[in-house]
Amino acid sequence: MFTISDEAVKQISVSAEQSDSTGMALRIAAHRNSDGSFEYAMGFDDKKEGDTIYNCNGVDVVVANDCSDLLDGASLDYVELNPGKPEFIFRNPNDPTHKMDK
Repeated sequence: MFTISDEAVKQISVSAEQSDSTGMALRIAAHRNSDGSFEYAMGFDDKKEGDTIYNCNGVDVVVANDCSDLLDGASLDYVELNPGKPEFIFRNPNDPTHKMDK
């Protein structure tokens, strides 16, 4: 199951309004690089054949079936890692190069 924090939901809503994408699902994708690290992508999109759709904290999330295993148990957050520069971050227990908060 993929989860989205309250802060990320707020920013997704703002982004959807700004990009005229209100009502569209948020597509989340992951790819395993040759070094084992993960690369993530997201954007507003429609559901396509072979996709799975989840409702995470009020947001419809679309995931292609080939990404489902990579994203199982992952979460999306919106945090300010550097002062004045908030950003989306993925926390994923499946990514061997990603340090999870304990």
